[in-house]
Amino acid sequence: MLREGMERIKSSAGRVTVWLSMSLALLSCSDTTEREIAELVEAQLAALTLEQKVAQMIQGEIKHVTPDDVRKYGLGSVLNGGGSFPSDNKYASVDEWVALADAYYDASVDQSEGNAGIPIIWGTDAVHGHNNVIGATLFPHNVALGAVRDSDLIGRIGAATAKEVRATGIDWMFAPTIAVATDLRWGRAYESFGSDPEVVGSYAGPYVSAVQAEGVMATAKHYIGDGGTHRGTDQGDTRLPLDALLSRHGRGYVSAIDADVKTVMASFNSWNGDKIHGNRELLTDVLRGQLGFEGFVVSDWNGIGQVSGCEDDRCAKAINAGIDMIMVPEDWESMLHTTVAQVKAGEISLARIDEAVSRILKVKYEMGLMSRGKPSATAAKYSEAIGAAEHRALAREAVRRSLVLLKNENGLLPLNPAGTYAVVGAGADNIGMQSGGWTISWQGAGNTNADFPGATSIKAGIEAQVTAAGGKIVAAVDEAPLDAAIVVFGEQPYAETQGDIDSLAWQQRNKRDLKLIEDLTGRGIPVVSLFLTGRPLWVNAELNASDAFVVAWLPGSEGAGVADVLIADGSGEPRYEFEGRLPMNWPGADLNASVADDPVDEVLFPMNYGLSSKDRGVWVALNEQPIGDGGSIDQVVFGRGVRDPWQLYVGDGLDWSLAVGPRGGKSSRGELQLSVVDRHVQEDARRADFSGNGDHLSQLYFQYDEAVDMSDLEAVGGVLTMDLRLHTPPSDAVFLRMDCGWPCSGAVDLAPVLKTMVAAEWRTVSVPVACFASRGVDLSKVNTPFLIATRGVLSVDIAEIAIREAPPKNSLFDCDGLAANP
Repeated sequence: MLREGMERIKSSAGRVTVWLSMSLALLSCSDTTEREIAELVEAQLAALTLEQKVAQMIQGEIKHVTPDDVRKYGLGSVLNGGGSFPSDNKYASVDEWVALADAYYDASVDQSEGNAGIPIIWGTDAVHGHNNVIGATLFPHNVALGAVRDSDLIGRIGAATAKEVRATGIDWMFAPTIAVATDLRWGRAYESFGSDPEVVGSYAGPYVSAVQAEGVMATAKHYIGDGGTHRGTDQGDTRLPLDALLSRHGRGYVSAIDADVKTVMASFNSWNGDKIHGNRELLTDVLRGQLGFEGFVVSDWNGIGQVSGCEDDRCAKAINAGIDMIMVPEDWESMLHTTVAQVKAGEISLARIDEAVSRILKVKYEMGLMSRGKPSATAAKYSEAIGAAEHRALAREAVRRSLVLLKNENGLLPLNPAGTYAVVGAGADNIGMQSGGWTISWQGAGNTNADFPGATSIKAGIEAQVTAAGGKIVAAVDEAPLDAAIVVFGEQPYAETQGDIDSLAWQQRNKRDLKLIEDLTGRGIPVVSLFLTGRPLWVNAELNASDAFVVAWLPGSEGAGVADVLIADGSGEPRYEFEGRLPMNWPGADLNASVADDPVDEVLFPMNYGLSSKDRGVWVALNEQPIGDGGSIDQVVFGRGVRDPWQLYVGDGLDWSLAVGPRGGKSSRGELQLSVVDRHVQEDARRADFSGNGDHLSQLYFQYDEAVDMSDLEAVGGVLTMDLRLHTPPSDAVFLRMDCGWPCSGAVDLAPVLKTMVAAEWRTVSVPVACFASRGVDLSKVNTPFLIATRGVLSVDIAEIAIREAPPKNSLFDCDGLAANP
């Protein structure tokens, strides 16, 4: 049958007309051997045109690829990026996810418009559960799982995640991330299982095996050295000899390849100055020749565009280096045509195209995608998987086992369940905050508790256990005498580059969490600090001020797992003991004292440290003096994303304060549309499109609900600085405003500056804060450092916004009429 099927494929005169039905028959009648798959791939490849081959190498994003596009061009794959949903609907049901998967599948096997009829594969960033789908189980992020040291747990989490992915008709996960984080300033540190290559290696294989056993393709990413970049800069440069690179950052890949991982994703970072997406030595010689990888390599989001001499839609160098499938979310059609032209021009050999397509087809056969049929047929078998009770129980287990106890004075923990407590702080009742980045949206921002059906906040979990035992949770700290206060604080959600930081100091300038802790202890209330974080940070002051300090990492949807450990049983004994051990060194300083660009080398608690509730010791006060300048008055308001503590709003006379989510928003009248755009990296800028007719004012602004003292700015000549790119010049006055609690305010007209700008070119504009002070702003209580408003038409991109002691070169404009300084 196999031989006959291949002969029929070969005789199809360049069009694959019967291969799908034949492969269905072949693969259903017996277990197809490796040799049989190779022969099928060879025969099928021979029947494809060049255009059909290149189409198999293209992966577009579901926002930019319709089923009709797939029917016409026969793309090999689609993906949904973080914050991307069917019909762009955040609340898309599971049925809607499956329906879209069916639509793509049906289009891919429909040969009516000339495509090859090869089933498409859909990839998704399911990095801590199926995190783009409302109602899915959200597991703790990798940094927390690294604190557990249990490869069996990792396998069970991988299997549960894969089942939830299959329930939506998707067959490819961009996970696991097997980075080894070496500088905690890196914005993706929480995606790493830790700083120990052995731990990462021990997790990668079991995770891959469990995922692929459920019929979902796994991805080992990001190859290689993503966690080792200079200064922890995301997409930066990893500077190591090859042997050291493989020893420190390669062990997870050895483990994943041993588990037969089907795909590897290339990393954005460079290696000794050379972008990995274009590095043949690493992508081919090492990955395949030395490590023995036999699947296919997929690029990261427009990663080929970062290779020298390349663009997002053209990069012969990356394909020649070993990229098999190209993730080109928006410019996929241009990429397809350009690559075909490059092959015809001899820039890419046909042999290299055949090699890449053969690898993709081989994996599709090995994973059963050629014979699986409609995604809905398989999804029906997993219809109860999304947010399943057993998956939530597994996530809750992972939460309680990952908690790391750093301090427990006088044996405060576990707490008596019959006591009276207050649970306070920004993270107490905030499921989005406890889940971190890659949660529904890419950055994890813009969500409310209502967006997590079936999930439990940390406060709700504690309250359930305390009230069940006869205890009480009060709404305010002065409502009743307290046995303790639980303060839940930490990092706001972020992802990738937008999470990069310059210092490990926690709230170095505005220490509002420390003030809350000290206010409680000043009243004689014992404080349990619960720190939500994607990485170890310098929190010496908060540690000193707290009676007990627990690192909860980013626990995900099952906040009740925290209460399982914090709250004792009826006899006062732990129901579950603290089990977590640090997966990374905990810093004893904010910066490296010798070389600021190097990782912090002063260790407060070493890797593998963690107390049990029964451990006793004498707390020695920690040094609270930072190495960095804790008094710096520079503050970034918006840089690669909205910076803590600021929130972005739009508004007009119908509603002046509409909070903006990660994908943008619009004012009530619709005369201001705010969207995300890319400048240096994905979604690091915002486009403001004002469309007023002169009647109504529309505005966008950044605000914090507490006043921030910026009074020292004026004395040093401080400025409000912003990077702008003009598209449509203003038709009316453009008010640039700073507020100190409306109507305390001061404004200047930015229109004269905007009218001098060259369209589509970035320009840095700095305005002295003295301008705003002279117009009525009290700089000692600023709550809105940047507001821009107009009644007319204006289209402008906005990138970095900051308050700085000194303006960048050639950016300063004076106050009177904002005429450029000579």
